[in-house]
Amino acid sequence: MRIANMNWMQVEECVKRDDRCVLPIGSVEQHGYLSLCVDMILSEKVAADAAEPLGVPVYPAVPYGITPYFADFPGTVTLRLTTYVALVEDILESIYKAGFRRVVVVNGHGGNGPILGFIKEWMGRRRDARVKFHEWWKSPKTWAKVQEIDPAASHASWMENFPWTRIAGVEMPKGAKPAVDYARMQFSNPAEVRKIVGDGNYHGRYERSDNEMLALWGVAVEETREIIERGWP
Repeated sequence: MRIANMNWMQVEECVKRDDRCVLPIGSVEQHGYLSLCVDMILSEKVAADAAEPLGVPVYPAVPYGITPYFADFPGTVTLRLTTYVALVEDILESIYKAGFRRVVVVNGHGGNGPILGFIKEWMGRRRDARVKFHEWWKSPKTWAKVQEIDPAASHASWMENFPWTRIAGVEMPKGAKPAVDYARMQFSNPAEVRKIVGDGNYHGRYERSDNEMLALWGVAVEETREIIERGWP
């Protein structure tokens, strides 16, 4: 149930019955031959697909995240950590004011990880609120499915190549890409990262069959639904 398909009166009634909601967060950054908005698209879709049977509202994905290492790839947008913390704080405060007390933040971008520290701090101030931070792609069941399909999986590789993240008319390269030098990337500036990464794929094939991708998606949706539905204190 997307907030985009609700009006304020419906939200007011909804929160009287159920104080859960979902906030997807993503990034606009290079993803090789795939959409620049892969992380935003996937976090919002997995959240919406998971929450729909539960009747839990899903906010629009926060499109921008923390991705300074990809700054030299055209189209990438990165926020400063201070900016991002302030943005997420304002969003959580607004959600709280609406009456929601249980929030699942569905993260689609590894670079957004530092926000978890702030979320814990925020719960220290809002003692009646609970926030789960769910990085959908590397949660246990989903990652196990990735490994079952093909262990050579990484940023901008096949594991992010779904029908809804592809660009019309763009053909994927054949074969698999050798792993980039991850250790070197850790201390490289954006220009150096671009040289190391090349087309954007970190490691592995660029695509796999739609049957495999839909099977992976089914696991991701079910695991995300479990996070929304269960385990609240």
